[in-house]
Amino acid sequence: MKILIATDAWHPQVNGVVRTLAMTAEAAKAHHAEIAFLTPQSFRTFAMPSYPGLRLALPWAAKVARLIEDAHPDSIHIATEGPIGLAVRRYCRKHKLPFTTSFHTRFPDYVSARLPVRESWVWAMLRRFHRDSAAVMAATPALANELRSRGFRNVVLWPRGVDTTLFHPREADLGLTRPVFLCVGRVAVEKNLEAFLDLDLPGTKVIVGDGPARASLMRNYPQAVFLGAQQGEELAKSYAAADVFVFPSKTDTFGLVLLEALASGTPVAAFPVAGPRDVIGQAPVGVLNDDLQKACLEALRISRQDCLEFAARYTWEASARAFIENMADFNGFRPQSEAMPVLSEEPRFVA
Repeated sequence: MKILIATDAWHPQVNGVVRTLAMTAEAAKAHHAEIAFLTPQSFRTFAMPSYPGLRLALPWAAKVARLIEDAHPDSIHIATEGPIGLAVRRYCRKHKLPFTTSFHTRFPDYVSARLPVRESWVWAMLRRFHRDSAAVMAATPALANELRSRGFRNVVLWPRGVDTTLFHPREADLGLTRPVFLCVGRVAVEKNLEAFLDLDLPGTKVIVGDGPARASLMRNYPQAVFLGAQQGEELAKSYAAADVFVFPSKTDTFGLVLLEALASGTPVAAFPVAGPRDVIGQAPVGVLNDDLQKACLEALRISRQDCLEFAARYTWEASARAFIENMADFNGFRPQSEAMPVLSEEPRFVA
């Protein structure tokens, strides 16, 4: 089975969507599935207004069609609602091809945090985007139920995993006054980082990540430590060196960073909102409280071994299996020779 995933989020971006797609593709190999990607790397891009570090593609229909032809997919999945997602959705509708989509980002919350736009308008646009999808994949049951309540149809589950070969306990020390309270993610207004940085906590507050709000937060919170964007072993060491992982966001649909912290043996402190509540629930691996300061201090007493055992339940192998089963059930698996229409007999090249 060959699956083509269209996504506006891709390297060099560092976020949960990119990690989810990359890890799913790697784990899918064990299930005899090959995943190819249609990404901004094939097009000219421009900086997103208010977020210069994030670049959006300028896809044009003829090249999108050629790239899809060259991929010869059995099934198509659209991961994002951006320019590439829109272009591939248009192609599929034009050629009456089934496709699935996934809901990764709460754009209504993100847009309303930046612009005077009603959330209801953004939700309406998202419903329209996903309306013709054979299946809309959501990371958690709570998110799936919310989407259904907002008028989304054909919502199914696609759980997430964590790479325990990378994220695990290790000897690591950031050389900072302990306890170390760590936050990892995009440094932007929707992540609610001020709620963390305003807390009166012992030790040191550390932010790992980059984004449009980083410069202003560094000026306003000189006592906090900003380490910038990290990946791989460097990021894994930061997780392992922390005493508590703090997750102040109220807008994330899941929060892969929660699992990465727990797999590193680091307990979580967060608000009792959808993302952390769905990941942690009642498990004794984190403290969810509207008083984030209280949650941070109580999390210091949590067993790091309990965190490890909890994270071990989430594997990318299981996540990839669920994704592939959704594709087969709802997107219509077909042999490659019958998969896609041939639009031209001209030589084809993939940029």
